[in-house]
Amino acid sequence: MKIGVIGTGSWGTALAQVLCDNNQNVLIWGRSKDEVNKINIDHQLSILGDVDLNPNLKATNNFSDIVDSDVVLIATPSQAIDEVCNQINEHFNKKIIIINVAKGFHVETSERLSTTIRRLIKPEILINVVSLIGPTHAEEVVIRLETAITAVCEDLSIAEEIQHLFSNDYFRVYTSADEIGAEIGAAVKNVIALASGILAGLGLGDNARAALITRGLAEIRRLGVAMGGNDQTFFGLTGVGDLIVTATSHHSRNFQAGIIIGKNDSAQYFWETNKKTVEGVRAVKVVKKLAEKYNVSMPISNEVYNVLYDNELPSEAINKLMNRRLKSEDVNE
Repeated sequence: MKIGVIGTGSWGTALAQVLCDNNQNVLIWGRSKDEVNKINIDHQLSILGDVDLNPNLKATNNFSDIVDSDVVLIATPSQAIDEVCNQINEHFNKKIIIINVAKGFHVETSERLSTTIRRLIKPEILINVVSLIGPTHAEEVVIRLETAITAVCEDLSIAEEIQHLFSNDYFRVYTSADEIGAEIGAAVKNVIALASGILAGLGLGDNARAALITRGLAEIRRLGVAMGGNDQTFFGLTGVGDLIVTATSHHSRNFQAGIIIGKNDSAQYFWETNKKTVEGVRAVKVVKKLAEKYNVSMPISNEVYNVLYDNELPSEAINKLMNRRLKSEDVNE
C-alpha cells in the first residue's frame, strides 16, 4: 500500500515517520523546497529542531509523485481543506482513502471536516474518510514516545484498516465510528485550551485550571450530544484525553496563545504579533454559532469569543464566569 502525506508540517511528518517505521511506502508532499530538502538530505525538519528522522522517509515538491497513492493523509490547517481537496480532484484518478488530521471546522459552512471532505472530493475517487484524533503532540510522536490515538470513521472496517496501518509498539490506535462526537471534541477542545492558557497567563493556579478543564469538558459534551454524538465518546481519547493534553501542554499552540493573551490581559498583542496557526481562534466563531443553533449553554467558550472578538479583558471574563448564577453541577448550563 502506498501512502501520500500532504503537508510537511510537524504532525504530518511525525505521522509519516510512524508509517515509515512500519515499513510502509510513504511519501510526503510539501510546497517548501527548503523543508523537502531538509527531510531528504539532513533527515530533519526545521520546526522539530535537531530530531533525526527515519532515514528512509522521503519528501517531494512534485504533487504528481503522490497521485498513485492508495491512502492520502491530509496534514494541513483546517482553512486549507478546500484547496487540498481541489488538488486531489484535479490530479487523482483512482479510488483512495483519505485520512484527515486537521482539527477544527470549515469556517464558512461550520461543517465538521470529514463532512467537508466528503462534500468536496469526487465520489468516484473517494472510498471513505478517516480522522485520526487523540491526545497527541508531534514533538513526542517524532521521538517515538508512547502515544494512543483513535481512527474514526463511519465505516468501522475502514477505521480498522487504518488502525493496523499505523499501530506499532509506541503508537497504539483505537477505533470509533462516532465521527460527530470525536470531531466536536477535537475542534472545541482548542477553544478550552485557549481559556486554560489565559488562566495560566493571568497567574491563576491549578485549582482554577482544573475547574475550567472539567467545566470545559461539560460544554464540549453538551454540544456534541446535541449534535448527535455518543455521550461516552467525550470520556475517551478523542474527548477528555485530547482536551487534557491540549489544555495543559506547552507543546500546544492554543495553550501558548492563551498564555500570551492572559499575560497582557488583552487579545490585542496576540492579534498584532501572532504568525502561527491557532485553530481555536477560528473554531470559537463556529462554536458560538453552533451553541446558538442547538440552544446549548457554553459560557467558557462564549467568554473566549468575547475576549478575542469583542475586546473584553480576560480578567473581566473570569470575573463574569465566577459570578454566574449559583446552581447544581448536574444542571446542563
